[in-house]
Amino acid sequence: MKENSKIPPATVKRLPLYLQCLEQVGSDEIGISSKNLAGLAKVNDAQVRRDLSYLGTLGTRGVGYDVSTLRNQIQLELGLVEGWSAVIVGVGNLGSALAHYGGFKERGFGVVALFDDDPKKINKQIAGLVVKPTTELQNVCDKYNVAIGIIATPGEYAQPVADQLISCGVRSILNFAPVLLKNTPDVQIRSVDLSQELQILSYYLDRPVLKAVK
Repeated sequence: MKENSKIPPATVKRLPLYLQCLEQVGSDEIGISSKNLAGLAKVNDAQVRRDLSYLGTLGTRGVGYDVSTLRNQIQLELGLVEGWSAVIVGVGNLGSALAHYGGFKERGFGVVALFDDDPKKINKQIAGLVVKPTTELQNVCDKYNVAIGIIATPGEYAQPVADQLISCGVRSILNFAPVLLKNTPDVQIRSVDLSQELQILSYYLDRPVLKAVK
């Protein structure tokens, strides 16, 4: 994503949501109001207008926002039009599923290589890519100018893998391992712990009214 310190982190977090909502709009729809976009995103329309104002986007009264223009602006702000190379480290069940996921390419992220240190997995072909040992990580990162590392290893291997990715120049890491990684200056780390998400859902199962958590 391009550097823009004016956009608050909470707004950055909602931009992919707005982009997803815009893709649900019919192809014959030219404009969308902040109210309608808010309904799709499940936020209030004042929040939508405030978020989009950071992009320099102003809606037209009675028409709303031009869908095509707004989609392009959000993609540009998120850096999706440039395309980014990514690697996946750890090709167990989750890593293999991520490798087969077509949504990465659709969103402007190209998975260029898979890595694992299990001898039984090295040289195996998954989703059209040959699994390489992590000793080749530096060469691949240099060759493809890798921007994003996706970690899908068991927890005990996650931090060493993160350290290796960072030493290879990777500055954005998406961590699926069930551990918290150390914060590193100038490195963006996002963690997705599926077990924690299930625990949160478990909490709401015992409540009579389910409310979306923002």
